[in-house]
Amino acid sequence: TSAFIQVHCISTEFTPRKHGGEKGVPFRIQVDTFKQAENGEYTDHLHSASCQIKVFKPKGADRKQKTDREKMEKRTAYEKEKYQPSYDTTILTECSPWPDTPAFVNNSPTPTPAFTSSPHTTYSIPDSNSSSPNHQGEGVSLTGGEQLHPSATIQETQQWLLKHRFSTYTRVFSNFSGTDLLKLTREDLVQICGPADGIRLYNALKSRSVRPRLTIYVCQEQSRTIRLERQQDSGNGENNGAIFVYHAIYLEEMAASEVTRKLALVFNIPLHQINQVYRQGPTGIHILVSDQMVQNFEDESCFLITIIKAENGEGFHIILK
Repeated sequence: TSAFIQVHCISTEFTPRKHGGEKGVPFRIQVDTFKQAENGEYTDHLHSASCQIKVFKPKGADRKQKTDREKMEKRTAYEKEKYQPSYDTTILTECSPWPDTPAFVNNSPTPTPAFTSSPHTTYSIPDSNSSSPNHQGEGVSLTGGEQLHPSATIQETQQWLLKHRFSTYTRVFSNFSGTDLLKLTREDLVQICGPADGIRLYNALKSRSVRPRLTIYVCQEQSRTIRLERQQDSGNGENNGAIFVYHAIYLEEMAASEVTRKLALVFNIPLHQINQVYRQGPTGIHILVSDQMVQNFEDESCFLITIIKAENGEGFHIILK
């Protein structure tokens, strides 16, 4: 399997003199592979591989390549055998998936971890300036939900930072408990982490969710008779006793795949078992739900949901009415 990766930053942004740099940790690309679980989430880690890269501006790249060629010409034939010639592709080397979370806090100075990379996995790419990406250290579970609680211990706070992709700052906050971190103001976090990550961490601590682009309400047909509130029949003005209990679905993306994923979560159906999602149209016809159809849903639309077994017995079809 191969992938084309475009990098929008330069190596000097990751040196110890710049924000985000750390001595002994080179700039590298890491690919983490996860297996899809029954609930549709990718949580089971399978493999991690990486390679060190060196990114320069166009003029700097030309100068670097020229210097490297001159250095190689001065080496003996035996020394040249240790290096691999340039290729159009780079083979990634297996590596540790993410930094280990410390089980306890040690106040004594600790050596900075160093990631080693062989000469065969160094790749030079000319590119332009941009901001520094963060290593995404996902895969660590934290009991008690997504929100960081004031009662969280130092270790639980470290796990929360890793889970929310703040692994770069676990060393900075190595002595912080949940209370300590929650006491920091927005200005404090911006000063410690920089504007981008500081604001992101502040929003994560305050559990600020992204405003959904579309909200729809769904109700499974067989649950309509639950008597939570009486609805008035619009035809004769009498109370018919029929109850409609709806679930709210908030869509961050106006896409059919997002609707399918949210329906799977609401009705506890494995995502891979949902074959198709249809909308019932005029005269009872079934219309395949597409991205364009979702984009034309009215906000706060209500749908009755029918879940039927597929004809071959494998999976389900969902019909929106």
